[in-house]
Order: sequence, then structure tokens, then C-alpha cells
Amino acid sequence: MITISTHRRTAALTIPLMLGAALTGCADKHLDYLTDYSNHRPLRVTGYPSTDSLEAVQKVVWRLADGDVDGLAALNTEGGDARPAARAWIKEYGKAARGEVSADFEEEFAVRQSVVLHFTGPSRTEEITARPGPHDTWGIVLVNPEPKDVKKSGPAPTTR
Repeated sequence: MITISTHRRTAALTIPLMLGAALTGCADKHLDYLTDYSNHRPLRVTGYPSTDSLEAVQKVVWRLADGDVDGLAALNTEGGDARPAARAWIKEYGKAARGEVSADFEEEFAVRQSVVLHFTGPSRTEEITARPGPHDTWGIVLVNPEPKDVKKSGPAPTTR
């Protein structure tokens, strides 16, 4: 008769359960991302973002469009209470983020990337810094917005 120790039986049952839980957590994160992606307008991108910096910037635009103060504040990489800055961002850009937004990643991937967000409608831009935050997740340095108005240039003057 073959006997299996209680420790081996417990280990044999625990390992698949732990792997299943880990895979479910990954699937939920991926599903959340896909849901966000399908529920929002595409982000137009120029430059060379990393996968992580692009995801962080997309989440910023999505949280703005949704008016999600806590979700936007959670993307802050600097620590402290970012909700006041998140509220200011949503007040400034929430409505514009529901339209077309483009992100210019100004430098090649490094430890951080400068990104200029261009919002249509009010024709404003905002420069942000995407960078790694706690627990190897990417976010942004969330400070009060300093919008810059973009002047639309008219047709060039003609000379005769």
C-alpha cells in the first residue's frame, strides 16, 4: 500500500490553487485594461513610448474622461494625497479628454518620459512626466495642471 504524507498532499493541492489565483489576478488586470480600452476613444501617439509609459498615459486620459478622481490620484508616483490635484485635472481636462487626445512622447524611453498631451476642443496642451512608481508600476507626476493654450495659426498672409 502506498501512503502519501499529509505535507505532500497539502503541497500538491496548494500549488495549483496558488497558480490559479495568480493567473486569475493577471486575467482580471488584462480584462480591466481591455474594457477601458474599448470604452474610450483611441489615444493618438507620436514618439517612442515604452509599453508601461503608454499604458500609464492612456490610464490618465481614461480617468480624466471618466471623472475618476481616485483612479487618477492612484496614478501619482510622488506619494501623498493626490486627490486635490486629480480634481483640478478633471475640472480642467475632463470634458476635453472625452474627445480626441494625442500624446507626444518627446524622448526615447528612459527611466522617465516627458509627454505632451494635446486636447482637442479647448486647444490646450499639458506636459506630464511618466515614470515608474511604487511596486514597479508606472504612473505620472501628478501636480496641479498648468494648461497652455495653443494658438491656431490662420492662413499665411499673401503678398502681391
